[in-house]
Amino acid sequence: MKRIISILIENKPGALARVVGLFHQRGYNIESLNVAPVFDGTYSRMSVTTRGSENDVEQITKQINKIIDVIKVADLTEGEHHEYEFILIKFNTLKLATKIQKILKPLGGKVLEKNTKVIVMSALGSSSDVEAAIKAIGKGHLLEVVRSGSLGLHDGEKVLTI
Repeated sequence: MKRIISILIENKPGALARVVGLFHQRGYNIESLNVAPVFDGTYSRMSVTTRGSENDVEQITKQINKIIDVIKVADLTEGEHHEYEFILIKFNTLKLATKIQKILKPLGGKVLEKNTKVIVMSALGSSSDVEAAIKAIGKGHLLEVVRSGSLGLHDGEKVLTI
């Protein structure tokens, strides 16, 4: 089962490596990883997407909590949450532009560049929506695809903060 683990961590050299190393040591794959500073830059928020049972993820979160630089850990998929993924795509078939724009329209598809050789578009949606859009377009028509991976927040008043 897909799991999104959100980690608030001190923004220090080696902190990311310790978290990634833990996944490696335990034999778990990281499907996507996003890290960016929050607040005043003293802390970063990591979003790690992995697959595993509830028990596996519970063990991972317990081990992550033991890392000295980690402030808080939460498995967002335990409850209601908001999840989005950003995508950039590049394609060169101008004949397909209308079809691709229709596919990406529900995801807020936006043309970033259009010239005689390529079109670059962006979109935002759940991972399953992004995956469905890529499948509908057909991988053979795409020159490049860049996906951010899942980013998420708890629903309602629950927060991951200091």
